[in-house]
Amino acid sequence: MTKPPLTLYLAAPRGFCAGVDRAIKIVEMALEKWGAPVYVRHEIVHNKFVVDGLRDKGAVFVEELHECPDDRPVIFSAHGVPKAVPAAAAKREMIYVDATCPLVSKVHIEAQRHADNGLQMIMIGHEGHPETVGTMGQLPDGEVLLVETVADVATVTPRDPQKLAFVTQTTLSVDDTKDIVAALHDRFPAIIGPHKEDICYATTNRQEAVKAMAPKCDAMLVVGAPNSSNSRRLVEVGARAGCDYAQLVQRATDIDWRALDGIASMGITAGASAPEVLINEVIDAFKNRYDVTVEMVETAVENVEFKVPRVLRETA
Repeated sequence: MTKPPLTLYLAAPRGFCAGVDRAIKIVEMALEKWGAPVYVRHEIVHNKFVVDGLRDKGAVFVEELHECPDDRPVIFSAHGVPKAVPAAAAKREMIYVDATCPLVSKVHIEAQRHADNGLQMIMIGHEGHPETVGTMGQLPDGEVLLVETVADVATVTPRDPQKLAFVTQTTLSVDDTKDIVAALHDRFPAIIGPHKEDICYATTNRQEAVKAMAPKCDAMLVVGAPNSSNSRRLVEVGARAGCDYAQLVQRATDIDWRALDGIASMGITAGASAPEVLINEVIDAFKNRYDVTVEMVETAVENVEFKVPRVLRETA
């Protein structure tokens, strides 16, 4: 039986970013240096396939530091942690390695600098997301006010409207965040923003590739985890950019083939914590059902690399 033709548009950049790559490498190098088990506070990155693979190698994932023994190394996830966490680890004389993405650490430093200058912080982010919790936890309670939407800006009540600064989560929708920032400037003209936007290069680049790809596609799939903020934003960006059917899948087994019946063009991208092996798995699933022509939609070239902490580069 002849397979129906399908043009498969593949977004570039897609998948792993430098911060995710570094975080995974940190766990692997810690296991090599200290042997199993190595404890990891929170999922190192938001991807079940990656986490399960590291678990198989001897990583033990926990949600809180008190679940870790004193005598084994612990790694803090790429999303960052409140200041209280490394302080508690140091008090217990634990070996700990911070895998926080350097671009998230930059936001932490920024928040502290503004606080040192007497400014109260407003954070644009998603409540409960580990990165937001980590960034808000850099300062004492009440020093960081969270806003998630333009509507939130109207109700936020700072101590002094003349002494404000804002930071953002690194994985937000670029377009949504612009609207929230504009609302902050309208309501608080004196508010100070970052010198360069906090949304990271990888989030921005992946969203731009989706915007370029979406109008060409009958449907679009984002390979990523349901708890991955940047992956969920890609679905939203795709839908807004003109692709009526944009869905998140963790891997090929999640594809709803009935919903894709009759399509002639398909877009595929992946969140920053999704490995290329899962993207290839999805592409192969389409090749099994369609006569596929692959076209790349490339909007940027990434060559960023972050070093792992010195403690892991030193020989024992």
